[in-house]
Amino acid sequence: MSQGLSDAGAIAGEMEPTLRVKWGILGTAAIARTKVIPALQRGTWTEVVAIASRDEARAQQVARELGIARAYGSYEALLADPEVQVVYNPLPNHLHVPWTARVAEAGKHVLCEKPIAMDAAEARELLAIRERTGVMIGEAFMVRLHPQWIEARRLVQEGQIGEVRLISAYFSYFKLDPDNIRNRLEYGGGALMDIGCYPVNLSRFIYGEEPTRAVSMIERDPQMGIDRLTSVMLEFPSGHATFTCSTQLGPAQRMQIFGTRGRIDIEIPFNAPPDRPVRIVLDDGSSAPAAGGEIIEFPPVDQYTLQGDAFSSAVIAGTHPPVPLEDAIRNMEVIDAIFRSAESGGWEEIGT
Repeated sequence: MSQGLSDAGAIAGEMEPTLRVKWGILGTAAIARTKVIPALQRGTWTEVVAIASRDEARAQQVARELGIARAYGSYEALLADPEVQVVYNPLPNHLHVPWTARVAEAGKHVLCEKPIAMDAAEARELLAIRERTGVMIGEAFMVRLHPQWIEARRLVQEGQIGEVRLISAYFSYFKLDPDNIRNRLEYGGGALMDIGCYPVNLSRFIYGEEPTRAVSMIERDPQMGIDRLTSVMLEFPSGHATFTCSTQLGPAQRMQIFGTRGRIDIEIPFNAPPDRPVRIVLDDGSSAPAAGGEIIEFPPVDQYTLQGDAFSSAVIAGTHPPVPLEDAIRNMEVIDAIFRSAESGGWEEIGT
């Protein structure tokens, strides 16, 4: 497993901001326009210099709105821009590997949105491409950079709640639009790929080890075919992780870590707001259950800014990205096993 802030994040705190890594954006997806690009533009180590769309007018419009210097009417034109060092790929899931591969072949580093591929076999195709091109390929799990998760992992590693035996999570939203890419099965839509990948990743992050097998129940939308309600149990060497995710329930999220002595409750685990504090609750077992535990508050930060700066500083320093390709492949292996379990009706080994 990669470390909480990664080698790059630690180095970033020691360097003077004498240069910025130049980024290009592949497409005009909503997450790029509303969250990632503005966050990158606030970064210490990042500079967004170009954006591309298959619709040139659309690219120019977004470039004007966000103050980006160059707009291209094709993805290929952005890849040909010699100034661009890193490309952020927020395209639909089925285009993650094809375009990440093309970016890497163009000699540019890639930060690809999660999940990195449609399945683990497809994700593994990127290993040979990375080795051949020498570029950095990372997966965009920005949550791993947020201070609340770095602190939660530290508390676990220090034994503040004893030995972790159970991690439990819930994540949902409500969206019925059949044209939305999250509801298109052929694009890799559905609850598990879109939001269930978060509790999979963070459970691995907290345990610091890989799950060995998975069992799941999936309910699919009768018209769209995507999994709209998915419940999962993962078996780790040290304990269990359980979660439910849904695209057709009221919006909510929570994640809890239970140890032999206490627990940690992360109130907004996945979409931590950038404009107000967040908090976790630590119950180390030293006080009465009714006391509720110690509240640990974190000042507002933008986890997308932290992600961009950590990736950029890794490029500068020649270290590893916050979530490297190997980690992304292991996450996809878990997701594959979850889908297999829903079909077989039983436990499925992970990584087979």
